[in-house]
Amino acid sequence: MKTALLFAGQGAQTVGMGRDLAEAYPTARGLFDQANAILGYDLASICFSGPESELTRTENAQPGIYLVSWVAMALLRERVPDFSFAATAGLSLGEFTALAAAGAMSFEDGLRVVRARGRFMHEACEATRGGMAAIIGLDEGPTREVCEATGVALANLNCPGQIVISGAADRIPAAVEAAKARGAKKALPLTVAGAYHSPLMASAQPRLGTELEQVKLHSPQVPVIANVSGLPHGAPNQIAKLLVEQVTSSVRWEASIRYLLGEGFTRFIELGPGTALSGFLRRIDKSAVGWNVADVASLEATVNGLKLAA
Repeated sequence: MKTALLFAGQGAQTVGMGRDLAEAYPTARGLFDQANAILGYDLASICFSGPESELTRTENAQPGIYLVSWVAMALLRERVPDFSFAATAGLSLGEFTALAAAGAMSFEDGLRVVRARGRFMHEACEATRGGMAAIIGLDEGPTREVCEATGVALANLNCPGQIVISGAADRIPAAVEAAKARGAKKALPLTVAGAYHSPLMASAQPRLGTELEQVKLHSPQVPVIANVSGLPHGAPNQIAKLLVEQVTSSVRWEASIRYLLGEGFTRFIELGPGTALSGFLRRIDKSAVGWNVADVASLEATVNGLKLAA
């Protein structure tokens, strides 16, 4: 079976994430300690104990999810030494984890960059009044028409029947009503800090570009699917370009998974807090095998599953 690793994005954070892994495995504890030293503050404590208001701050949530996802991968590889994967993908910030997992950047550089990215995006949120909404049960075409009519953007194309829109806070209510009028089963405003993956994030782009100039990027050792295109990343200079573009572009998650399915991938392992990506996978292709690693229990289940499938 061809295996792809999937990495969680922002919104997956939860107080306590990674704590039982750090308590059970010295490797995990070591990575949390290493991350604290790299960043110069106690990110591990925020992940383990919160408070939630601190963890959900974008500049903490992004490196926190990146770190817990990396720990999950490290433990899986430790527990199953002959484990291998042939592609990676990550949702929004998870694309950085996916690139690091594929050797396109170091763990350390990835951690620093996502911390900076989180800070730049937080400041963009504070400088604008943005909002987002989930559109359930409406296809991409009609949703695009809603966006064009109401002046908002398509933020996430997650899976059949689930799309997220993003834009100025005062335009979201009209977009929600327009989506309902077009036949959406549900259209729900989301509790978010700002309009992610929309033009309102543009101020973060040049700053992220400058940050990426300090990072040594390499060609990935396995294909890494880009959010912007739903296709594999290319040369290192193109990786940086797409990561900057991603900040204001739609996340083409369904297209990313469909590309992997078309390439013969049948097993997907979600790494990091939450199971949102596993849920999207089931909506895209019920026949695909999906596991996840978020805590000790899910690690054990995935390890056992891999051993039985060997």
